[in-house]
Amino acid sequence: MFENLSQRLGEVFDRLTRRGALSEADVDAALREVRVALLEADVALPVVKNFVEAVKAKAVGEAVLKSVTPGQMVIKIVHDHLVETLGTEAGGLDLSASAPVPILMVGLQGSGKTTTTAKIGLRLRNRDRRKVLMASLDTRRPAAMEQLAILGAQAEVTTLNIVPGEPPIAIARRALQTAKLGAFDVLLLDTAGRLHIDDELMGEVAAVRDAVKPHETLLVVDAMTGQDAVNVAQAFREKVGLTGVVMTRVDGDARGGAALSMRAVTGCPIKLIGVGEKLDALEDFHPSRIAGRILGMGDVVSLVEKAAETIEQEEAEKLAAKMQKGQFDLDDLSAQLKQLQKMGGLGGIMGMLPGIGKIQRQLGEAKIDERILKRQQAIISSMTKLERRKPELIKASRKQRIATGSGTSVADVNKLLKQHMEMQRMMKQMNKLGKKGLMRHGLSALMSRH
Repeated sequence: MFENLSQRLGEVFDRLTRRGALSEADVDAALREVRVALLEADVALPVVKNFVEAVKAKAVGEAVLKSVTPGQMVIKIVHDHLVETLGTEAGGLDLSASAPVPILMVGLQGSGKTTTTAKIGLRLRNRDRRKVLMASLDTRRPAAMEQLAILGAQAEVTTLNIVPGEPPIAIARRALQTAKLGAFDVLLLDTAGRLHIDDELMGEVAAVRDAVKPHETLLVVDAMTGQDAVNVAQAFREKVGLTGVVMTRVDGDARGGAALSMRAVTGCPIKLIGVGEKLDALEDFHPSRIAGRILGMGDVVSLVEKAAETIEQEEAEKLAAKMQKGQFDLDDLSAQLKQLQKMGGLGGIMGMLPGIGKIQRQLGEAKIDERILKRQQAIISSMTKLERRKPELIKASRKQRIATGSGTSVADVNKLLKQHMEMQRMMKQMNKLGKKGLMRHGLSALMSRH
């Protein structure tokens, strides 16, 4: 998300920071480009006008123009206003109500509502340790209820049993009763959608709302629909009442304007964002972190959180103990590659690193292939247990067998073995230096012994 906007703003700010001092004309010229970049990113016109005016009021102030680093000051002002536009604080789901907490999922057909319901169910079960019940009220779309049941089985989240011919309001009441009797913490209700907003849809959703009195009413919108997503949010807020928005497919929308317009136009906070098709591809929406990503400052906090969620504590401790002894075999390398894939591959990680935008573009131009991780996994999987423990045994004939078994070449096998040797050498070097040595000399101590 925001890929094009980030690139355009990066170019504008590069030119600003190269200048020693800024005149008012320099700031005006930069803000004209910022305005165009925001409009191209599909941000609503009133939001763009307010944004540029607010930034200009501060950016042409005496404190900025006479600052030691005026370019950096302008970037900070733009960052702060991006955060303000996106919604200052991270919302997150509000579960502070007596159990079972009813959460109503609303939206148009095709926005990813059913999948998002299952994603939230999995997230609440895994991260918040809540007992969740999911129920589909979609009696119109063929197999909608079965879809939620299948996703529930995959997420290991309980779904309400299906009673053929039961109307939506009756299902909602039965779900609430079942959740109370079963001592569930949260009840997720997946309502029916339409291809467009109509009175019948709104009437049905409002009737369900009145029957269960939800603590949260979340609108699921597809970021790819741009400003239409904002229009849908306005309609639902007026007719049904919303507590928050979940944006799906943000990984596919390079413009991201809908996210920038949503809070400013509708007043509804974006609470969660869907960043992929897998059931665990759901993140909290943190305005300050998103603003950092847009301006190429990265999002290291999210990267650390993602790592903490995917790393198995026991495995990490085992690896740390082996590394301290200078041991690092191909099984360990395989575990690291799996960890990298769990965190979203090279692309997923690089998107969160500071100042990585230009490098990413260069990598894209160089056609760096994400599939390299899978290829390396295939090579390691084609080795015997003994070979993985003792890579020094792998000579010509073994290399040929491994290459054939993994559908790669001997050159690919050699590259992997060389990579492993480098990592092993680094581990041994760290072990020799010890904690004090590393703290005293830092990475230079390792590099100098290369």
